[in-house]
Amino acid sequence: MSGNTVKLIKDRAAHSDGLGTHQNPVKHLGQDFEALRAQCLASSSLFKDETFPAAPSSLGYRELAPNSPATKGIVWKRPSEICPNPHFIVDGATRGDIRQGALGDCWLLAAIASLTLDQDILEKVVPENQSFEKQYAGIFHFQFWQYGEWVDVVVDDRLPTKNGNLVFVHSAEGDEFWSALLEKAYAKLTGSYEALTGGSTIEGFEDFTGGIAELYDLKKAPADLYQIIQKALKAESLLGCSIDITNAYETEDITSRKLVKGHAYSVTGAEEVDYRGRKVKLIRLRNPWGEVEWTGPWSDEAPEWNSVDPKVKAALDKQSDDGEFWMSFTDFLQEYSRLEICNLSPDTLTSKEQHKWEVTLFNGSWTRGSTAGGCQNYPNTYWTNPQFRLKLEEPDDDHDGAAHEPCCTVIIGLMQKNRRRQKKIGEDLLTIGYSLYQIPKEVEHQTDIHLDKKFFMTHKTAAQSGSYINLREVSSRLKLPVGNYLIVPSTFDPNKNGDFCLRVFSEKEAKSLEIGDVVKADPYEPQVTDKDISADFKNIFDKLDSQNKEMNAAELQITLNKLLAKRKDLRSSGFSLATCREIINLIDMDGTGTLSLVEFKTVWMKLQKYIEIYLKTDTDHSGTMDANEMRNALQDAGFTLSNKVQQCISQRYASKDLTINFDGFIAAMIRLETLFKMFQLMDVQKTGEIHLTLPEWLCSTLA
Repeated sequence: MSGNTVKLIKDRAAHSDGLGTHQNPVKHLGQDFEALRAQCLASSSLFKDETFPAAPSSLGYRELAPNSPATKGIVWKRPSEICPNPHFIVDGATRGDIRQGALGDCWLLAAIASLTLDQDILEKVVPENQSFEKQYAGIFHFQFWQYGEWVDVVVDDRLPTKNGNLVFVHSAEGDEFWSALLEKAYAKLTGSYEALTGGSTIEGFEDFTGGIAELYDLKKAPADLYQIIQKALKAESLLGCSIDITNAYETEDITSRKLVKGHAYSVTGAEEVDYRGRKVKLIRLRNPWGEVEWTGPWSDEAPEWNSVDPKVKAALDKQSDDGEFWMSFTDFLQEYSRLEICNLSPDTLTSKEQHKWEVTLFNGSWTRGSTAGGCQNYPNTYWTNPQFRLKLEEPDDDHDGAAHEPCCTVIIGLMQKNRRRQKKIGEDLLTIGYSLYQIPKEVEHQTDIHLDKKFFMTHKTAAQSGSYINLREVSSRLKLPVGNYLIVPSTFDPNKNGDFCLRVFSEKEAKSLEIGDVVKADPYEPQVTDKDISADFKNIFDKLDSQNKEMNAAELQITLNKLLAKRKDLRSSGFSLATCREIINLIDMDGTGTLSLVEFKTVWMKLQKYIEIYLKTDTDHSGTMDANEMRNALQDAGFTLSNKVQQCISQRYASKDLTINFDGFIAAMIRLETLFKMFQLMDVQKTGEIHLTLPEWLCSTLA
């Protein structure tokens, strides 16, 4: 089965009623938690997950590869083998339940810690009614957002241990296991525990909420950042921060004031206090390690608290060594490098109308030779990238634009898919970004074809995501005048394969669509009668051995290649037998598998048209065309195709160097004509859909 077929099946499933929502999540690897638990209970057995086994393969591929030093001595145990009385959650899930183990996934733990601050969100990720007592069968499940849909991930409760202790995340008391099992489910989703090493808290935030994140460089912090933080905390957004490192040796270095470099912290509070007659802005942070805390001003034992109202002090300063601490906002800006804020989606905040954003999501792909055009540095291919329209009609209620130019707030996020899972095969994050263009009125209604190279050479960007960067997602908050815009997501270099999702969060409803999602055909159809047959054509048929004077595929191949050889302007090694069979299949309407004289004349006239288009595209007369130029050739031939169809054509007909020779070009054109004709013949009611039995499907595709 081809990858395109699998994608088609998944796309259809995604459009089923409610599939991919919290209420009806996609079952990861087809595993149904309730059904599996019922089977285990009925057989009085504990669940063993063969899709993510208690084996070295689930640990990792490099540092945690099978037989590596780091994995020696690891034994997989169930919680009942680790402690006498295990619990899933005790007195609610709290930040104290999360202690980092021997895995560089502090980014994930910081996100989990923030998750515990909102019980409603937590219950979406960690479903209720799971325990080691009632209906225990060694099986648990968790829900994560993945590129536009919610996914339910099942795991067994066998966990990696050394010397009887959990190797990775664990609770402070050692008998609470929800966080360790959540980490395991996330590891399963990404392929292994090692795949979780290194990352941004943003990634965890988004996969726990379906929200969209913003990143702030604290050395270039906007003047109103403290208000932004307070507003975000009030809106129950998730916030994280970190200190950049200058080299790998600084990773997890501890500063003189006990802050950890290259380490992810959660932001959990922001309050102003009266201190010696003036207001001081404070911010509360949490280190998922638990025990390493800030020792500077406003830390747990700092003298500044002695000058604060005792009631305020009691409310704010917990005087505990749990990794949570206060510091001044001034010190925060000085000590930390970046802040991440995750704005929650309507799907997460179903009952809080005031927090809702309007959300639009597109899934797309960059494919070598068709839709992977690279950035603006490559003008010949940039225009072939996927293009999306955004129509902003209603300004924000509190917009700050001029009266004659009301503004709309949007957050646009471009996220590349599944790159963490691909680490084990050496695939790293792509360098990605997007640009925004204002669409002029003269092309506002042109939605069926891509805007071409000329458009991008003559129009400047209205906004950009910033510098291209190798992050899972790039996003930016924009204030745009009411109007029509074009979004072009791309990789920095052309011909880099990858899947992505593009999200637009807007304060008011925005109309969006993908350009070029229309599929239609109006190919050249020559009208030939007996009167149009010249003596030369009749002579060709007079030489055929066939009793009925009809041309078969082998004879067609010989004849066409002789005719092509006379064309000095066309560099071609001729037609393959397979292409000649495609040609006959298109024209042969009586089912003989051969061509009559009139049918052959029709073929030749079609080929003349396609030769004209090919020569126009093959500007350097090399005998091949660039696969990216196939889109123009298809348009000239009367085909309007979606990005997905363009990608299929490139994958099937382009060679490794992303060129298409003459035979491949003709084969593609003829195959397209055949498929359109077949569909139109079967779509008797002209509904745009056809229904086939299995034999009909096989006969039509094998023809």
